[in-house]
Amino acid sequence: MWTYLPYGPFASAAAYRDWLDQVAGLQDPLFFAVADVARNSALGVLALQRIDVTAGSAEVAHVTFSPALQGTTAATEAVFLVISLVFDAIGYRRLEWKCDALNARSRRAASRFGFVYEGTFRQAAVVKGRNRDTTWFSIIDSEWPRLKGAYQAWLSPDNFDEDGRQRISLSQLTAENRT
Repeated sequence: MWTYLPYGPFASAAAYRDWLDQVAGLQDPLFFAVADVARNSALGVLALQRIDVTAGSAEVAHVTFSPALQGTTAATEAVFLVISLVFDAIGYRRLEWKCDALNARSRRAASRFGFVYEGTFRQAAVVKGRNRDTTWFSIIDSEWPRLKGAYQAWLSPDNFDEDGRQRISLSQLTAENRT
């Protein structure tokens, strides 16, 4: 979970809380907690960073979901809510998703969420003493209405059978945006 992030893993819950205290008041990156209200439990974080009001753009970043959140409908809904915030509430033109080129899970997630691959910046950073190639994805405002419909269709209770299995995948619903 921490391999591709510039921080972590944390030696203890107290060390993680200390890190949270350091980033909680920042405006960029602007962190959001992902919580299970029914269980009164925080299950992950994600952030908006590289927020550029003039350009109308931001980047989804620091996506760190606990194993209890990974692969759940709630995880998809959390990402959808942040994307909706950027396009619907704020009115930005562009949202980026960047990840370590070696992070196959993050690249698959970006594609599943409908982000379009833009390229790889070679040796874009040094993270934990290693050269990092950074893969770039984006969604632009003209793509958002169709993607929003795809998310809403996927999140609809009608898309899940009585055992909670999806009838159609989000990847299928967002596929047109990736071509």
